[in-house]
Amino acid sequence: MATNIISGIKFSSLPTNYIRPKSDRPKLCEVSDCNDIPVIDLGCQHKNRLIKQIGDACRDYGFFQVINHGVSKEAVDKILKVAHDFFNLPVEEKMKLYSDDPSKTMRLATSFNVKKESVHNWRDYLRLHCYPLDKYMPEWPSLPSSFKDIVSNYCKEVRELGIKLQEAISESLGLDKDSLKNILGEQGQHMAMNYYPPCPKPELTYGLPAHTDPNALTILLQDLQVAGLQVLKDGKWLAIKPQPDAFVINIGDQIQALSNGKYKSVWHRAIVNADKARLSVASFLIPSETAKISAPNELKTGENAAIYRDFTYAEYYEKFWSRDLDKDHCLEFFKN
Repeated sequence: MATNIISGIKFSSLPTNYIRPKSDRPKLCEVSDCNDIPVIDLGCQHKNRLIKQIGDACRDYGFFQVINHGVSKEAVDKILKVAHDFFNLPVEEKMKLYSDDPSKTMRLATSFNVKKESVHNWRDYLRLHCYPLDKYMPEWPSLPSSFKDIVSNYCKEVRELGIKLQEAISESLGLDKDSLKNILGEQGQHMAMNYYPPCPKPELTYGLPAHTDPNALTILLQDLQVAGLQVLKDGKWLAIKPQPDAFVINIGDQIQALSNGKYKSVWHRAIVNADKARLSVASFLIPSETAKISAPNELKTGENAAIYRDFTYAEYYEKFWSRDLDKDHCLEFFKN
């Protein structure tokens, strides 16, 4: 089967190049619901309590959900609708945007990295660079006609949330609120609109296999109708139930490095559904390519020697895309 998108195509059986080896399947019967995921109210007026909650969640889970986050319900509703409308476009229209070149700043793609993989993932995704908007927005899809306006507004609101969270994470490490932002430099922003079509045999494949995120921070908008996100905690896979009016926040690899390993970049994966399509919108805050990722001296004192060597984000990102998604943690290549 030639490389192609899978959204909008009917499959009566799962193509062989999507079938995982028996040793590498989701084992869905072994997954439990996560009933104690931290849900943090960003509207909390007690700043010290809020900072502590965020620090505890970063240390103990590597992820959490936020409510009263400041992103408007209108922006959320509109982006979910326009994303569905995009993936419902005719296959021929979508294929005009298709590329398997990860260096492109706007592309529709499938799986993760079809050039490197031996087995593909049951996912199509639209990848967009989003900051600065005036640089990247002109190349975004022109269909649906409202796409650019809706997505640009959402990007602005989500970026504000991400910066606010980074400040809180910085303070939770005992640093000045601007410390992490100063190291990360003029941060880029990417978006992945992920679409997981109904799958003939969901127990044989993944939407995305286990991975950590290479960036600094991920802000995930989940599909309220179809669950699919699972995270690894204490060696067990846990299903994250979508919560209304909430975002899932993932600590990325760069925060793990900058915290000198105190905070963990969480392993997570996406499973698929036999009957229903699932959609998610992931927003990523990306360090400047030239940012030197090095934990602040305050976190490398005494017995806490630096775990990772210094590196630039450009160096890290190139390594991330040159490997299979579900192999070793990419940070392992940068250990001292």
